[in-house]
Amino acid sequence: MSIYVGNLSYEVTEADMTSVFAEYGSVKRVQLPTDRETGRMRGFGFIEMGTDAEEQAAIDALDGAEWMGRDIKVNKAKPRENNKSSFGGGGNRGSFSSSRY
Repeated sequence: MSIYVGNLSYEVTEADMTSVFAEYGSVKRVQLPTDRETGRMRGFGFIEMGTDAEEQAAIDALDGAEWMGRDIKVNKAKPRENNKSSFGGGGNRGSFSSSRY
């Protein structure tokens, strides 16, 4: 399981995240997604810790806390949903019909 951390400052680094979350246990992995086009941090991240108890301690302590000028949101990460239908419509996106050309 992992922890979702939202409303992060765009200046936060993996080292910053590791330092803060290490107060609640062992940090196994930090992910800070970046925008594909700009390379800029997207304002959220994920943390994996050694045990569920460590993750829960971090969630309890840090959810709603102010960090780097922002009130961060910390909770258990939800499984990623399939985004294919998020564009509305369906079928044959990206393919060309020979009758159209």
